[in-house]
Amino acid sequence: MLQLVPTRAFFTKGVGTHKEYLSSFEDALRDAGIAALNVVTISSIMPPGCKIISKQQGLKELHDGQIGFCVMSRQATNEYRRMIAAAVGVAIPKDPEKFGYLSEYHTYGVNDEQAGDYAEDLAATMLATTMGLKFDSNQAWNERKQEWKLGGEIVTTRNITQSAEGPKDGHWSTVIACCVFIFDNWQLSPEQLASLKAHGGLHVPSPQNPKAKRHKNGDA
Repeated sequence: MLQLVPTRAFFTKGVGTHKEYLSSFEDALRDAGIAALNVVTISSIMPPGCKIISKQQGLKELHDGQIGFCVMSRQATNEYRRMIAAAVGVAIPKDPEKFGYLSEYHTYGVNDEQAGDYAEDLAATMLATTMGLKFDSNQAWNERKQEWKLGGEIVTTRNITQSAEGPKDGHWSTVIACCVFIFDNWQLSPEQLASLKAHGGLHVPSPQNPKAKRHKNGDA
């Protein structure tokens, strides 16, 4: 069976403006570089050992029309000069065998820094509570981050954020922030890989796990 566990991920963001709401979203996807995907939004776990790569490198891995799984934050407005923001935060534990958290935050009336810090805070808080870390939730984010790093529990926290103001003339602005996942190990047999490559010419990476179970006759 297909093992849909992402092995790599990249972050991207975009903004779009158009008189039509849906078209403004399409423009935001284009700005982010993922408009040619059939996007599927998912919830918010960073798989164990999933490597974060650059947007430039990640976009090279994508194929027009493919299903693209991503954690996405999205916000829109058609009110002139109303501030909107969308952010995705991530917190990854030191232990590569443990999963991390992604957060989606969308709001009005805040700038990039405010929205990004809040999204990062959400992700780190969810991870900390899962790991049983004790902290004062009323403390400032920077104070909590320092405590967790001193304890060696969190090694990576970051965010990606896009903000914008509503345009004139009642047009729509849409902002998005995304973590896009890439799958390198489908755990397929050589026969199944050959079949996929032969039908449609889809590029499928070879399995990276030599101990993966081999399937016969296409059966799981």
